[in-house]
Amino acid sequence: MNILQRFSLTDSVAVVTGAGRGIGRAIALAYAQAGADVVLGARTLSDVERVAQEIRTLGCRALAVSCDVNDAEQRIALITQAREHMGRITHLVNNAGGAGPNDPLTLSVERFEDIMRFNVSSAYHLCQLCVPHMRDAGSGNIINITSGAARYAQTQFSAYGTAKAALSHMTRLLAQDFAPLVRVNAIAPGPILTDALNRVLPEPMRDGMVRATPLQSLGEPEDISAAALYLASPASRWVTGKIIEVDGGAESSVWPG
Repeated sequence: MNILQRFSLTDSVAVVTGAGRGIGRAIALAYAQAGADVVLGARTLSDVERVAQEIRTLGCRALAVSCDVNDAEQRIALITQAREHMGRITHLVNNAGGAGPNDPLTLSVERFEDIMRFNVSSAYHLCQLCVPHMRDAGSGNIINITSGAARYAQTQFSAYGTAKAALSHMTRLLAQDFAPLVRVNAIAPGPILTDALNRVLPEPMRDGMVRATPLQSLGEPEDISAAALYLASPASRWVTGKIIEVDGGAESSVWPG
């Protein structure tokens, strides 16, 4: 097989959460460029509808679904619609998630549990929903988008860092449970300069983050989508249970805040 053919996703169907903007959008488009049909979930339907139209212009099928991954019924509806419209499911990208800095003395336990649900429990449930369909298809692939914050010891990130650390280790554990038919890996991005971050990031803070990064630049969504394509494709057929760090070489915190 030609090496470039090993990066093809032809005849696959991917479900991507948080697919309306930023990293999720970049991954969805990369998968379509590699030949996959894509189901796009996000809270704002107009965002995923725009991405779906971009995918259709590439000659692939696309389905846009309004989905808040915090809601179990909406998660079920996302996967049900994906199966009904596309006929099968072979790939899942758990990209939706996030949280800001927190003061551990003032953040309520209820809010802490919300952050865990958004970043970990929702991904766990979506894996449960998708793996039977992947096994029916003969194989499958799951990618969880975790974070460099999962391994950095830093102030004000006890909730987000804990949630992403849990997601990273859950990735390793599920890889054992779902092998050999379904591979499970994760990507841990460093600071990625999405449009949303670029609008709110003060220039002095951005400059400091760049100086703290060995490769002397912030990441772009396409840096993550390239790694996601590798992990989803036959090129990584012998890789499972791994966390791929895409962070410009950072070995300490360069996160804003």
